[in-house]
Amino acid sequence: MTTVFLIRHGLTGQTGTVLYGRTGGIPLDHRGQAQAQRLATRFEGVKLTALYSSPLERCVQTVQPLAAAQRLHLEERDELLEMDAGTWTGKPLKRLRHLKAWHEVQTSPSTFRFPGGESFAEARERVVAEIERIAKRHRQGRVAVATHGDIVRVLLNHYSGAPIDAFQRMVADTASVSVIGIAGGRAAVLLINDTVGALRRFGRGQIDAPWEVAGGSTLNGAPPRKNLRG
Repeated sequence: MTTVFLIRHGLTGQTGTVLYGRTGGIPLDHRGQAQAQRLATRFEGVKLTALYSSPLERCVQTVQPLAAAQRLHLEERDELLEMDAGTWTGKPLKRLRHLKAWHEVQTSPSTFRFPGGESFAEARERVVAEIERIAKRHRQGRVAVATHGDIVRVLLNHYSGAPIDAFQRMVADTASVSVIGIAGGRAAVLLINDTVGALRRFGRGQIDAPWEVAGGSTLNGAPPRKNLRG
C-alpha cells in the first residue's frame, strides 16, 4: 500500500480574506513559518519515501523544513496547483460571498465553473490522476504531498467515495495533514485534518490496507495478526 500524506500549506497574510487561487508571490507569514517548523517535528518517526509539492511559494515553504529533516529532494508538480479561479482570482472573499454564484459553489459545486477558470470536476480529474501516478511510482512507499485547501478536500471527498457536491463537508485547516492509502486500485481515507500529532501511528512499520486487515490478511501475504486484546 502507498501511504499518501496530504498537507495543506501554512498561513499567509491573506489566508481567509482573499481568494488567491494560483496567485504567486504569496509567502508564508510568521505564523505559517512556525507551522512549517512544527510540521517537520510532527513527522518525526515517520520515514518518508518522497516529497511532492505544488510549485507555489506557500506550499513549497511549508514543506522545506520537512524536506531538510528527511533529507529528501522536493519535487514540484503543476498538477498539484490550486484551482484556477479565473476572474475571481485575487478578489476579497467578503465580496464574493454576496454573489449569487457563491451559493452554487457551496451547494452544488459539481455544476460550477469559476468564470474564465476551472470547474471542480476538472480539478478533481487533474489531481486524482496525479496522486494515482505518484502512488504507482512509490508502491509500498510513504509520500508527502503539499497542496492547497480545496485540492486536499476534493481528494478526501473522492477517496471517501462521496459525490463531489459533498466536498464542502471536508475540512483541511492550514498546515493540516490528512492520510489516504492506495493499493491495487482500492483506496481508503486513514486520517483527516490532523494538526497536533496523530502521525506517530504511521511510524510503526508497515501499515496494512484496512480492507486487507478486515479480510484477515495483509498486502504482502503475511498471516493475519493476532488480536492481543483477547
